[in-house]
Amino acid sequence: MKPILPTITGIGSVTPFGPLAGLIPHAPLEQPPLEPGPITAWTTDGLRRAFVVKPFQPASVVPGLKTRRLDRLSAWTLVASSLALQDAKIDLSQMDRSRVAVVFATGFGCIELTESFYRSAATNGWSGTDPITFPETLANSPPGHVALFHGLRGPNITISNRFFAGECALLQAASLLRHGQADMAVVIAGDTLTQTMYAWYETAGLLSPACYNAQPLTEPFGYVPSEGVVALVLEPAANRDVRSYGHLHAGRWATGGDPLESIYQMLGDSVPSLTIAAGNGGPCSSGPANHPAGGIFSAEAAIVPAQPVALGLTDTGALFHLVLALSKRDCRGNALMLATSGDRGFAALLLELP
Repeated sequence: MKPILPTITGIGSVTPFGPLAGLIPHAPLEQPPLEPGPITAWTTDGLRRAFVVKPFQPASVVPGLKTRRLDRLSAWTLVASSLALQDAKIDLSQMDRSRVAVVFATGFGCIELTESFYRSAATNGWSGTDPITFPETLANSPPGHVALFHGLRGPNITISNRFFAGECALLQAASLLRHGQADMAVVIAGDTLTQTMYAWYETAGLLSPACYNAQPLTEPFGYVPSEGVVALVLEPAANRDVRSYGHLHAGRWATGGDPLESIYQMLGDSVPSLTIAAGNGGPCSSGPANHPAGGIFSAEAAIVPAQPVALGLTDTGALFHLVLALSKRDCRGNALMLATSGDRGFAALLLELP
């Protein structure tokens, strides 16, 4: 019996490139990377830059969405998941929705309404808080809204893992398919950027100098914060006669230790033609010169470098990195998606790109 190969059949995203179904056609990696823009959502002491999502009306992208009481993260998750299902040409009315899973990865959850709720408690006491707001402070609210909006009754899982949440969500969804616990999975990862979060990065001294000037992003250290949500539809290979963005053959994840032995064991006889450098937890400029992939294969290993716009999502940028890499026209053959974070561990996924 041939093993089930989870296949990416749909992509949806809400990122600094805007809300999109499918790949990001106007962001080829051959061009200079997207530059961060000035923050205008709140008052700053001098120029502050970040990769932010421009305001838009969710209902103008996905008719019927009602997001007035929702955190931006929940609203973007609804939009991205709907666009991914649309891109995959999924007709949910023809599916057993109890067999459709939702796997969501987030580093900070619904931080906007969480902050609002606690500020209200600090000002008015616990009895003076808004009880309607409290459920929206939970990190698993966004996938819950996805399940309610689309009527999905399968497994609903939320993951928050330092540096590798996006990779873990993809591996978890693949496991559900391989073990027959779901027929399809919507995998989602992302976070929003708030004034408080930006101030924390700044106070901790983690920001790149590019956050304070309008020069092109070239500094090899520090973060440029980002925000956004990316969703993938994952289903068994050849489940339907539709386009495939790639097959997931295997994956490894560990919280410590040397990744080389595990990666070689996972690869077996496969020789990746390129490595997608996810770079979670790395600085804003992470390229082939300092990526561990160069030591795994050779100094000449073909590497799709991590993009600063996705590196700003330090825990959940993996799906964003993957979509940016897939947008590169000549990505074909076996690909190793690799993210390392020093002694904090690694995540590696082996994909076949058609």
